[in-house]
Amino acid sequence: MARINLLPWRAERRKQRQKEFGVMLAFAALAGLALWFLVNTYYSNQIDGQNERNAYLQDQIKQVDTQIKEIDELDKQKARLLARKEVIEQLQANRSQMVHLFDSLVRTIPDGVVLTSIKQEGEKLTLEGMSQSNARVSTYMRNLEGSGWMTRPELSIIEAKGTVKGLPYAFSLTVTLANPNAATDADGDGVPDAVPPVGETPAEGAAPAEGAAPAAPAEEGAAS
Repeated sequence: MARINLLPWRAERRKQRQKEFGVMLAFAALAGLALWFLVNTYYSNQIDGQNERNAYLQDQIKQVDTQIKEIDELDKQKARLLARKEVIEQLQANRSQMVHLFDSLVRTIPDGVVLTSIKQEGEKLTLEGMSQSNARVSTYMRNLEGSGWMTRPELSIIEAKGTVKGLPYAFSLTVTLANPNAATDADGDGVPDAVPPVGETPAEGAAPAEGAAPAAPAEEGAAS
């Protein structure tokens, strides 16, 4: 006799498949959650590491900025010291210039000329005074040009005011200061070096320099 299964096997099979699908879905959710946690942890660690590197770089940048400020201060101090050094060297080189300048003013002024004002602005010297005539002023300008310590005299004003008896002309002229020792003062000590001009021969009776050939005797028949 044949056996007939009257139980609802299809419904039982459907329930079994639904149960298996639920279990697989739960495993998939757990796997997705674990994967998300791992990825999130990885990128969080990467971000934290980058933040630490950024903080380190910011700290190094602050230190470099501080060093740059210190270097700038040192450069400014160096520039101030160099400026002082240049002023000192200039004063050292021209320490005797004012003495020679006033000496030249005394030596070059001719009779009939009186100075009333002397004003210096840098390398320019303004001389104001009274004169007996225009010719006296011209003579004074030539004397200044030949003094060596003043050059390029330029007459600004000359007019007959008649305020001083015997000195009817008032004048104003400018000259440029010069240092005749600058060309021969090689060591910067303000003292011109003893370099004889080209073509100058040693003094009579002086011993010839070591290694120099003795002077040739004068030819007979030379003009006396």
